[in-house]
Amino acid sequence: MNLTERHQHILTKLKEKGSVQVLDLCTELEVSPVTIRKDLKMLEDKQLLFRTHGGGTLVNPYTTDRPVTEKAKIRSGEKSDIGAAAARLIEANDCVLIASGTTVLSLAHNIQPIGHLTVVTAALNVAMELVQHPGIQVIQLPGIIRKTSSSVTGNFAEEMLSHFSFSKLFLGVDGIDLEFGLTTTNMMEAQLNKKMIAASQKTIVLADSSKFGKRGFGRICGLEDIEHIITDSNISEHLVDTLKGLGIEVTIV
Repeated sequence: MNLTERHQHILTKLKEKGSVQVLDLCTELEVSPVTIRKDLKMLEDKQLLFRTHGGGTLVNPYTTDRPVTEKAKIRSGEKSDIGAAAARLIEANDCVLIASGTTVLSLAHNIQPIGHLTVVTAALNVAMELVQHPGIQVIQLPGIIRKTSSSVTGNFAEEMLSHFSFSKLFLGVDGIDLEFGLTTTNMMEAQLNKKMIAASQKTIVLADSSKFGKRGFGRICGLEDIEHIITDSNISEHLVDTLKGLGIEVTIV
């Protein structure tokens, strides 16, 4: 293939899968990694893709921190459906941990406890939503308040988590990358999320489909550290198959 044909092949693959990998393109096009990287650079210069570690993607893989009030308006319908599906996983007399974010807030909106439910959370808005339920005991983690997310971070929250054990963690993220794992835009929040995973028997990630292929500044964990992802129907079939191949349960709403 000549240069134009290679570029057309790369763009076609991107439209089919959403992302491409250098090594896969080398095999398909029978050229060197150096050639493919040059091709990706040329296509990025033309604003036709974004280069990533080991490949390229159609969407900007890097996320930025935005206020929770702004995030709440984005894909609100999908987040509501994801939250409702997550709420159905809560069992009678459960003890769960809820992280922060607009999607886990949708979970809080949908919780109808059976028996007595104990919820520990880092999110102030989640705590305020659940405190009105007589059947829910709410424990707010202490720490430094992040104004953009209405949640706490820091050593006080991390230390408090060491005294608890949870059946489930409901975790919101800013990005899910097959290679880099789960991320958030804030380093301290990422550290707290790691402690949450360590304190929980099962980690359930609530993420709409726009979060896939994205990376935030702070890495939380690899995909091998989570058990379940709840997302919406806009996720690609290829990505669902890949996640299931890693042993992750995927619920699509």
